[in-house]
Order: sequence, then structure tokens, then C-alpha cells
Amino acid sequence: MTRVLLIAEHDGAELNLSTAKSMSCASQIGETDVAVFSNGADSLATSAATLAGAARVLHASRPENAKPLAAVLAPQIAKLAADYTHVLAPSTTFGKDVLPRVAALLGAPQVSDIMSVESERSYKRPIYAGNVIVQVSVPDNCTVCGTVRIASFKAAATDGNAEITAVSPDADLPAHTRYIDLQAQVSERPDLQSAMRVVSGGRGVGSAENFEIIYGLADKLSAAVGASRAAVDAGYVPNDMQIGQTGKIIAPDLYIAVGISGAIQHVTGIKDAGTIVAINKDAEAPIFALADFGLVGDLFSIVPDLEKKLG
Repeated sequence: MTRVLLIAEHDGAELNLSTAKSMSCASQIGETDVAVFSNGADSLATSAATLAGAARVLHASRPENAKPLAAVLAPQIAKLAADYTHVLAPSTTFGKDVLPRVAALLGAPQVSDIMSVESERSYKRPIYAGNVIVQVSVPDNCTVCGTVRIASFKAAATDGNAEITAVSPDADLPAHTRYIDLQAQVSERPDLQSAMRVVSGGRGVGSAENFEIIYGLADKLSAAVGASRAAVDAGYVPNDMQIGQTGKIIAPDLYIAVGISGAIQHVTGIKDAGTIVAINKDAEAPIFALADFGLVGDLFSIVPDLEKKLG
């Protein structure tokens, strides 16, 4: 019998939207249980139980799980995996950190960035910056470990009512790894990877000071803010805002690219967006080949005009 263990991603207070999107993938494979690792936080397990497609929620609560350390979570996941044919996690920073360790402990192959399910053990995934889509198959005699490309799946509904079971995986946890601190950009704007609207700036914005024009438009739209690698490398914004092959892969309903030429590495991160709007003074910029709507002109005139029209 095919059984899937989905590892939930959360911030200690709320489930990340990536979990609901990964559930849509897992449900296509087989019966799915959701594993929530935390220190207390029963509300997380309750939220996971509402995901449509969840058969059970396994809640592993212990002090060591207060922070999502891959070295601590992986041994516990590997113990739980004994009862499952598949172990899945979102293809986010979290999933890319923890699941390779799980695969190594299980001696199992990993399939990264699953974008479609062809069968229980066959999947499609992108390679070469999304220019090639390959179909990969996993042998029958091993556990499937896979990360889910969340840009390729819609979030599961939240009308479920799964049973919640407390579990205590008998795993030896490492003594050499401990949580010290988390340094992250604090923002009241939506999370970049789960936002429905995103406004991004590129090298054409010109400077860190000029990026205020991007923040202003984003605030009007209640949107997240992103950037191209060129803007990050130039020091305009921190690298956690980078979108693309070496940054974040996103799929918002609306994506506005301001002063971004459209290099293939950037396009890889946005090609699943619903509607793409490009603003660039170069009419030959590659981004216009992908955009649904294009505005050719000076971004320092166009963006303030858009803000005015948005009220």
C-alpha cells in the first residue's frame, strides 16, 4: 500500500503555505499523513488536520523541536519513515535542508523539485534552469524521498478533519548541533514565496535608495517585494529577496518586473506566475517575451503614475 509522510513547514506559530501546496502533490500519490515537529504548539497540528487529503497528523512535540534544525529533525523523520513508502517536503529552504539528510539516513534516492506526478514512482522535474523537463522514476525496493516544487501546485483546501496522534520517534539526536540565533529581515509585507502579488526590481532601478519606488508600489498592492540577482549583487537589497534559479521560485497571481531585463536565471523563478507585467525602457528586453503586459518607458515615470492610478 502506498503511504506518504508529508513533513510540515512552519514558523512555530503558523503553517507555511508550502505545506498546503505540497499536500496537493502528496494526495496524487497516495494516502498521506502529515508530520508536525514542534515544542508544544498544538495549534499547528490542528491547522494541519484541516488540510484536505490528510489522513492523520503525527505531532512530535519535544523541546529539541522548538527550532527547525535539519540535524535534529532528520533522525526523527527517518524513524517515522519506516511505515511509509514516500517522504515528501516542500522544495523551500526548509525542505532542501532537511530532506537530503533524511534520504541519506534511509539510503534512499531523492527526487528534487517534483512538478507533476506521473505515477506513484514516476515524476517530472525541471533541470537546466527549467529549459528541460525530465521524467524520473524511483525503483520499487526503496523509499521515495522528494521535495515538491510548490510553484507547480495549488494549495489544498482547508476543509478536512484529520485525526491527530502524538508520536515520539525513538531517534538518537546529535549532541554537536544546537540552535544559537536567527538573523532575518523583518518585514510587515507578505512572505515572498507565498505572496499572491509580487513587485520586483532589477539593475535598472539604479540604487538602494531608488528601490523605495519598488516598496511604494508594493505597499499600494499589498504585495511582497523581490529582486533580480543583478540587483542583489549590486547591493541594492539583501539576498533573501532574490528570485530565480539561485534564489526563490515563486508563483504569485500577479508579478510586476520593474527594470528587470529577463535573464534566463530570473525567468526560471517566475514562469509559473499567473500574470506577468514588465516595465523596462528597453523594448528588446527578453522579459517582454514572457510578459502578459509590457510597458516600455522610464520606470521612474511609469511607477509613480501607476501608484496614482491605484489611489
